[in-house]
Amino acid sequence: MGLLSQPGRRRAHPRFRTSVRWWIAGRTVHALLLMTLGALAGLSLVIATAWTLTEHSPRSMAERFSNEERLFDLSLTVLRACVGTDNLEPEPDSTAHQLLATLASVTGSLVPAVLLGIVLIKMFALRPFVWRQRASISQAWTADFPGYSRLHASSEDAIIAVRFYNRFDNLSVVDLRARAHLRYLERSPHDGSLVIYKQWLKVLDAKGEPADERSWLAVERGAPFTVWIPVEAPVAELPFRRIQGKDLSGSYGVKLLVRLTARTVGLGTEVADERWFDLEAGDFELGRFVPLQPDLDKDVWRWEGWTDFDGLIHRPPPDEGQVTRPGA
Repeated sequence: MGLLSQPGRRRAHPRFRTSVRWWIAGRTVHALLLMTLGALAGLSLVIATAWTLTEHSPRSMAERFSNEERLFDLSLTVLRACVGTDNLEPEPDSTAHQLLATLASVTGSLVPAVLLGIVLIKMFALRPFVWRQRASISQAWTADFPGYSRLHASSEDAIIAVRFYNRFDNLSVVDLRARAHLRYLERSPHDGSLVIYKQWLKVLDAKGEPADERSWLAVERGAPFTVWIPVEAPVAELPFRRIQGKDLSGSYGVKLLVRLTARTVGLGTEVADERWFDLEAGDFELGRFVPLQPDLDKDVWRWEGWTDFDGLIHRPPPDEGQVTRPGA
C-alpha cells in the first residue's frame, strides 16, 4: 500500500543495459579496427589541441595553430603515446601538460588489453551462417520435395523459402535444427492496447511434410540449405495477409523469425543464429530463388549460381524450356 500511495519512490521502467561483449560480437573485425583507430585519432587530436592551448609560448594562438606541420607532428606523437609506443614530454611546472601526458600514458597501457579482449571475443563469437538477403515466396508446387510438389500441383497456395549456408572452411557443423515462428501485435479486446503475440509455424521436414522443425545431420561447407515454410494460402502480392490459418489483416509489426541451432565438431560447442524478416520492410519477394548447380568436381565456391544467390528466377533456363507443374 505504501508503494501505491507514493509512486515517486518506484524505480523507473524500463531498465536497460548494453552488453559490450555482445555488441562487439555483432561487429566485423574491420569495423572494430576502424572504430578503434578513429577513436584513438580523435583523442589524439583533442590532446594535441589542448597541449597547444596550454603550452608556455610567447607566440599568439593564431601563430600556434597556423603551423599545421607542427600540429600534425604533435598529433602523431600523441597517437603513438596513446598506443603505448611513445611518451609525451610535458613542460616543467605545467599541470595541464602533466595531466594530458598522464591521460595519453594510461590510454596507451589500456589499448593493448582492450584490443586483446576484442580479439578473444571475436574468436569465440561463432556466427557461421550467411543468410540470403530476402525470403522468397513462390507457389507451393515449386518446393524441392517431389511428394509435396505433386500434392500441391493444382493448388494456388504459396510457400516461403529461407536460405543460408555455412561460410567457414574449417568448421564442421552437425545436428542442425531450424524452427520458425511469427511475431505480431494486435489490439487487446480489453483496453485496446497493443499486445505481442508469437505463433510457431510449421516447416517442411526431410520428407516434405509439415513439422515443428527441420533437421540436418551435417552441414557441408558452403552448401546452401533451405527452410521451407508453407503459407497455406495464395500470395498474389505483398505484404501477404494470411499464413497457416492466421489472418494478419488486423495485425501490426509482423515479423517472421527463423532460428538455427547446431553443434560444432572439434570445439564441441553449440552455435545458434537467427534471422528476422519484416513483412513491411521489403524482406520478402515474390518469385523462386536462383538455384545453385552442385558440381562435385569443383570447389563449392566455384559452383554455378553463387553470383545470383540473392536473385530470383525471371525466366526458364534455355535448356529446360517452360517450367510446368508436376503432373501437368
